[in-house]
Amino acid sequence: MTSPIVIVGGGFAGLYTALELARRPGHPPLLLVEPRDRFVFLPFLYERLSGELPLWQMAPRYDALLAGHGIGWQRDRVTAVEPGSCQVVLESGQRLGYSQLVIATGAKPDSFGIPGVEEHALRFHSLEDVEALQAQLPAIRNRVAIVGAGPSGVELACKLADLLRGQANVELIERGERCLPQAKAFNRSQAELALQQRDVRLRCQCGVKAVQPGELTLQDAQGQSSSLAVDAVVWTAGQRTALPGGTLATDGRGRLRCNASLQLESDPRIFSLGDTAAIPHDPELPATAQVAFQQSQLLARNLLLARENQPLEEFKWKDLGEMLSLGVGDATLTGMGLTLAGSSAYQLRRWTYLTRLPGCRLPLQVAAGWLSAPRP
Repeated sequence: MTSPIVIVGGGFAGLYTALELARRPGHPPLLLVEPRDRFVFLPFLYERLSGELPLWQMAPRYDALLAGHGIGWQRDRVTAVEPGSCQVVLESGQRLGYSQLVIATGAKPDSFGIPGVEEHALRFHSLEDVEALQAQLPAIRNRVAIVGAGPSGVELACKLADLLRGQANVELIERGERCLPQAKAFNRSQAELALQQRDVRLRCQCGVKAVQPGELTLQDAQGQSSSLAVDAVVWTAGQRTALPGGTLATDGRGRLRCNASLQLESDPRIFSLGDTAAIPHDPELPATAQVAFQQSQLLARNLLLARENQPLEEFKWKDLGEMLSLGVGDATLTGMGLTLAGSSAYQLRRWTYLTRLPGCRLPLQVAAGWLSAPRP
C-alpha cells in the first residue's frame, strides 16, 4: 500500500493544501495530522470575541470540513520527524510513514523570555484565548493593556474598546516608534483614527520589562522604568515557529530552509509553507493567511509534479491587499485599486473572507446565515 502524503498541521496552510490536493483527480492517499477538533479562521477571532459571529461560522469542525473529500484525519500531534525512515512520530507514540511530508505547524505566541508573560498574560491566538478573555471582561474595571501594536494588537484594542464601552481604559503598548509599521499607509492612518476615536492610549517606544499580577513594569526610550496598574494584559507582541522535533535545517528565526518551490533544501520529500517556511524572497513575506492560501495552491501542484519527476514551480507572491477590523462594525482595507473605511469596508471585508472559508459547503452555509440574519 502506498504511504500517504502526510500533512502536519490543520491551520490555513495545511488544511488548504489538503483540500487543494483532494480536488485533483487520482490524487494519492492524503492524511492530515491535527490535534484540535476545529479549524479556526483566525481573521474572524475578533468577531467571535464580540459575538458578531457564532462559533460554527468561524471555527468549523474538521470532521465536517473533511467529510467526502477523501482526506484522512489523525487527531494527534507530531512530536518528531525522522527523514531517514520517512516517518513521523506522534504524541500517542504511533509512527506514521509518508511518501511526501508537508510541515505546516504555523506559529505560536512568543514571550521573548520576559518575566511573567507566560504566567500572567493572556494571548489572542486561539478559541481558548478568546474564551479566556471573554471570561475576564466583567472583571476589567480600570485598565486593560495590550502589548504589541501590530495588526493583532490594533484590531483587538479597537474591539475591546467597543465592548468595554468606557467602563475601563484600553492601553496599547508598542516597543517601536509607531503602530502598524508594515501596514499600508491608508490603513495605518485609519487605524490611528479609530484608536483616537475610542480613546485608546497608544504608548510607542515603550517596552515591557516584566508582567506581575495586576501590574506591568515598563521602560521608555530613555531607559526609565515605571509601573502600570492593570486588570488584565493581552500579549500580541510576536510569534515564533511551532516546529516538531527532529534534525531539519532551520534559519536564524527557526523556520525550515526551503527553496523557492517550498521544498526543503535538505530533503526533496519534505515541503513546508506558511509561517514555518523560509524561502528565498525579497521583500520578506508577511505572516498572513493570504500568503498561506497562495502557497497552498502552488504546493498542491508541486507535490504532484514531484511524484512525476517533473520540474517544480516557484512561488511568486502576489499582494492582493490588506484588511483590518477596527471595532464592532468597522474596518479598513486597501487593495484591488480601492481604499475604503467604515461600515462599507467592514461588510466588504466579511464577504471577501467568506470566499476564503475552506471547502464548498461552509461558505454557502455562512452566506445563507448572514443573508437571513436580521439587520441591526
